[in-house]
Amino acid sequence: MADKSDKGVGYARPPRHSRFKPGQSGNPRGRPKGSLNFATDLKNTLLAPVALNDGGKPRRVTTQKAALLRLREKALKGDVKALDKLLSYAMALSGSSAEGAAKNRSVDDQAILEAFRQQILADAVATAPTQRDEEDAT
Repeated sequence: MADKSDKGVGYARPPRHSRFKPGQSGNPRGRPKGSLNFATDLKNTLLAPVALNDGGKPRRVTTQKAALLRLREKALKGDVKALDKLLSYAMALSGSSAEGAAKNRSVDDQAILEAFRQQILADAVATAPTQRDEEDAT
């Protein structure tokens, strides 16, 4: 016969003897309390100070700033990849994009661009061989 502690055993009500005790975890070997996730580790790493020489003078800056300064140095020395990366960061930060630039154009600018587009299309049609010319050549 079942004892009183097993009263109400069923779905979502395990027997009392097999229930978790107060303060006991269902995954005792899981993530320890106080351990940090990747995003927090990355943030802490980028905020950690490092020492560098700036014009012969020692200076302490964050790791993130040191990395950006190094990227700037490489870009200024002619590294195309570094320059591209630095400019992409600048564009992302400023929020300017092709759509944003198109919205900021004046009516006169739009008219000039549309006229240039029409001229390019007309030149392309005039210089492109027609299908009839291709058939005559064969």
